[in-house]
Amino acid sequence: MSDSPLAQSPYEVLGVGAAATQDELKKAYRRLLRETHPDTGGDAVRFVAVQRAWELVGAPDDRAAYDRGSRGGGAGSTHTAGASGSASPPGSGFGPATGGRASGRPASSTVKARTYGHPGGQEREVYLTLLREWVGRGVEIADPYDPALVRSAPREIRGWLAKAIAEESTAGLVSTLGIGYTIWNNVLSGRSANGVPETIDHVVLGPSGLYAIQSEDWGGEVRLKKDELVGESVHPDDEPLHELHRAAKSLGRSLGVKFTLLVVVVPDAALAEPAETVDRGRLSGSVVVRRSLLPQLLRNGVDGAAGGRGGWGGGAERTSIDRVFELRTRLQNGIRLA
Repeated sequence: MSDSPLAQSPYEVLGVGAAATQDELKKAYRRLLRETHPDTGGDAVRFVAVQRAWELVGAPDDRAAYDRGSRGGGAGSTHTAGASGSASPPGSGFGPATGGRASGRPASSTVKARTYGHPGGQEREVYLTLLREWVGRGVEIADPYDPALVRSAPREIRGWLAKAIAEESTAGLVSTLGIGYTIWNNVLSGRSANGVPETIDHVVLGPSGLYAIQSEDWGGEVRLKKDELVGESVHPDDEPLHELHRAAKSLGRSLGVKFTLLVVVVPDAALAEPAETVDRGRLSGSVVVRRSLLPQLLRNGVDGAAGGRGGWGGGAERTSIDRVFELRTRLQNGIRLA
């Protein structure tokens, strides 16, 4: 099961309430095993999810540990961006990532990418505000990132935390690419929606191109349908690729640059294929990619993507160091962070 704040709880997978008796849990588990078993025409993905849910809450001791917020590790530990592409590894809590930096100079001897802005910062602030309102005034929250508390919160509140973790994880991965790369986080596009300033999660400049990136986690699988992302957990009115396209167009116009590629990054488990590319229309060349493969994409580009717009070769040609420095200066002078 996914460790995303938006992922279904074992109780939701089994179709029972968190207060269900052990007998009710067992009956639901056995019924769903029969309904979802692939040999009887069931869905293999759901079958595995049902088994995993039972592993977490089937035994009284395991259920008690899950309800306390423990998943095999300390509930207070913070997440890191692992090579698996998961935003929060098993056993972790949902607190702010450790080791992240908002300045352009890393603390260690390892030379990292220049990084500006605070990935996930705004989203965590909204999460904390909504969580306090939901819990109620005057109620002290010992740990707002306690997994048990997070899982009990409404989906809208959990969504802000999932978004924050997704941004932090992407920024952590990009920072490992080296000094040839620069990443700006929470970049104002110059547009607004319902009075709220619109942002691009990450703008990344490197030898292979200039990228506009959104980090997402809807808590479930997604796929491309024509030129947009869809999935059970994606609201029908949401248009993440189109929204990114509009934001990147606005920002590019104000800066006098053209983006090589528009990228939506999702947890590895959310995408059946390593990456999917829009192959026609206005968004042609836009990519949705598993998080663990993002560094490879940013190093090599995508052959044929963007058709060499703005002097980039979509991965076929790498621009000169002078060109990178020129663009970095222009972006640094023109970008405004939220």
